[in-house]
Amino acid sequence: MPSGHAQHMQHMQQETARTRPTGPTGPRPLAPIPDDVEAVFPELTGTAREVTLLYPRAGEPGPGDSSIGGPLLWPAEEPWPMCAEPDHYKPLGAPVGPEPVAMVPVAQLYARDVPGLVFPAGTDLLQLLWCPLVHEDDQYAANPSLHWRSAALTAADVAAGEPPRPHTAEEDYLPRPCTLSPTPAVEYPNWDMPKGLGALLEERFEALDEERGFCHFDVATTQQSKIGGYPAWTQGPDWPDCAGCGARMERLLSVTGTEPGGGRWLPLDDRDPHQDPAEVPSWRAQADPAALAAFGHGMALGDLGGMYFFVCRTCPDTPYAHRYDC
Repeated sequence: MPSGHAQHMQHMQQETARTRPTGPTGPRPLAPIPDDVEAVFPELTGTAREVTLLYPRAGEPGPGDSSIGGPLLWPAEEPWPMCAEPDHYKPLGAPVGPEPVAMVPVAQLYARDVPGLVFPAGTDLLQLLWCPLVHEDDQYAANPSLHWRSAALTAADVAAGEPPRPHTAEEDYLPRPCTLSPTPAVEYPNWDMPKGLGALLEERFEALDEERGFCHFDVATTQQSKIGGYPAWTQGPDWPDCAGCGARMERLLSVTGTEPGGGRWLPLDDRDPHQDPAEVPSWRAQADPAALAAFGHGMALGDLGGMYFFVCRTCPDTPYAHRYDC
C-alpha cells in the first residue's frame, strides 16, 4: 500500500492532468482599479509599490520554466539539500527519527519572467525549497532555503535523475506543480500604512464602500503569491532586521495559501462567462467554476496567510529571512 506521501503525489499528478492550463503563461489581463487612490486618499501618496502577481495554475512546468512546485534546474555538483533539524515534526504523526528529510521544490523564478525582481550580480535564477515539516523555531512552519544561481552555468552541468523525496512530510507544505503568469501591477499598503494612518482613514474607507460599493482594501491591496509589493499581513507587521548589519530587510516575495477567486484581482480571462460585465463590476466578479480547480498550489498555509521572504542586499551573499503569517 503506498505511503501517505505517495498517495498525495499520485493525487496531485491526477489533479494536475485534469486541470492543466491550455492558455499562455504570460501576464494576465486585469481590470483597472476603480478609483484613483491618491486622489481620493491623498494621505497615501507615495505609498504605492510595484508588484508582480504570479497566478499559479496547476500544470506541467519543466526545469527550464518559472514555477511553483515544479522541477528545479539543479547543478550536478551540488548535493540535494536535506534537513536534519532534530526537532522538526509532522503534526499528529510518528516521530521523524534520525534520518534527514529531503527538502521539496517550492518556487523557481527566472529573471526573464520577473523583470521586477532584482537579482544579485551574476545571477538570474532564484530557487526556493523548504523542509516540509513543522520546525520548533519562532515560526512553527516549514524551514526554507533560498538559492541564487546563474541559469547558464547551472544548465551546463545539470543533475541527472529525480531528486530525493522526503520520507515523511506535512502534506500542507507539498505544492502541486504550477505554471506561473507573472503580471505587473501596483498595490497600496494595508497593515503597513504609516503609523496611525489606518485609523485616521477608517471612516473614509467605510464611506467609500457605502457610496461606491467596494472596499478600498479589496481593490488596492492583495493577498496572493507575488513578488515585491507589500506582504499583506493577516496579523500585525513583523518585518525582520538583518542579523549582519541590523537594517530592516527588503521585501522579496510571498507564497500564500490563497489566490483570488473573485474581485478586482481575478484575471479577466478567468471570470465566469455567464456574468455580464456590464452588470457585474470588476470588484464583484466571480471565477469561472470550471477554472477554479486549477487555481493555486494546493498548500494550506494557515487560514489566509502564507510565507513571506525578505533579503538584505547590503550584506555579502544576500542573507534572507522569512515570516510565517497565518
